[in-house]
Amino acid sequence: MTADELGAGLARVCARVGLGALSYPPQRLTGGAVMESWRFAAGGCDYVLRRAPSAAFMEGRPYGHSVEAALIEAARAKGVTAPEVVAVLEEADGLGSGFIMRALPGTADPKVILACDDPEGLLRGIARDLARIHRLRQGDVPEGVPVMDYRAAIADLKQQFMEAGGDRPIIALGLRWLEDNCPPEAEPVLNHGDYRMGNLLVEGPRLTGVLDWELAHFGDRHEDLAFGCMAVWRFARYDRPALGLGSIADYLAAYEAEASVAIDPLRFRFWTIYRTVWWALGCLKMAAQWRSGADRMLERVVISRRTSEQELDLLLLLEEDAPEMERRKYADPMLEMHLGCGEATNGNIATAISEWLETIKPHLSGHDRFQLAVACNALGMIARDDAIRPQGIVERPEAQAILAGKHTLASPGLLRHLRATAIEKLSADVPKYPALSAARKKWTGEN
Repeated sequence: MTADELGAGLARVCARVGLGALSYPPQRLTGGAVMESWRFAAGGCDYVLRRAPSAAFMEGRPYGHSVEAALIEAARAKGVTAPEVVAVLEEADGLGSGFIMRALPGTADPKVILACDDPEGLLRGIARDLARIHRLRQGDVPEGVPVMDYRAAIADLKQQFMEAGGDRPIIALGLRWLEDNCPPEAEPVLNHGDYRMGNLLVEGPRLTGVLDWELAHFGDRHEDLAFGCMAVWRFARYDRPALGLGSIADYLAAYEAEASVAIDPLRFRFWTIYRTVWWALGCLKMAAQWRSGADRMLERVVISRRTSEQELDLLLLLEEDAPEMERRKYADPMLEMHLGCGEATNGNIATAISEWLETIKPHLSGHDRFQLAVACNALGMIARDDAIRPQGIVERPEAQAILAGKHTLASPGLLRHLRATAIEKLSADVPKYPALSAARKKWTGEN
């Protein structure tokens, strides 16, 4: 959809619901792994349009944007720091599926948020808002919000894994662990489903908005708590395991004080592992979406390569269950780099294109500048992948043997092998991922 078509559609919506005339053209906001966000002004107020990039993106979802919008309003009515929804898109608007919210102050940029003056205070505020979300029950929200069946959810992840090739041993190890350690179902509470840094608006040390409710469902409160503490959502603050802001103990204490419940550490660990597998498969799915044509945005293919982040994180979580003798074995030193000789390699060409793209960066702004950064990251992946000599091939038979329980963390040498392949893959895909340096030190003895 062109900018002119988007602007015309927004003008129709604004006229329909009485928001006034558009003051300036919509501007695409950066981020958003699935949905698009556009900021615009009408009648002297700022708004944000949230829409699906195509109709295909709404297929198979348990509920649409109209239910999501009503859910946000229900949460806001219960005191949750949620945005006000002012319009739900209709077919005649010509914008597809989505809704419009009143813009809130603050930023969702983790780099800015994690540098705030009072991270501990912000963490307590975030914990309190999550506890308020968890107070909502099925009678408080519109029909259509699903109740999670733990075993069915694990089976769905396994199906996604097989559809993606079933050839990643570390993910297979995680799936098998989930099947063997699934807890009994708890009283279902409303889970936001994506409660983590990147979906929280913050101004100074204050939470100003909880965004992106498309994954909301009823389930175990520990799932929401664990998701925000995954290593990937700490960004540059790997040393602060709770949302990159502080300790997990402080986060859970603030939540318990607001929710008047006690958190079970075993359930917390289960859901940390579950959501790490979930996001690994979510990353893999991005490539399928790009290949299908549902969304040909460059960011899709780049995010698909972030699967290796989750594989490394998953192995760090799972290795606690390995026999001590296997945990003591270092991974072999790896990553012999080569520059090639003779004609330019694919990596050389990728590097040359990336260097040229950097020269046009000053001439771009907004989403175009963001996409340029994504393109440079993609070219970097190609260059690094080309320069690292492969040390072993991840094969489907190995993954299937793990799924079947024939190979486990007690199998001699398996953990050592998985450590080595995880380091190699992530070193090519995202070498600046904070957990990588910690894993290198722990697994190889490198300083």
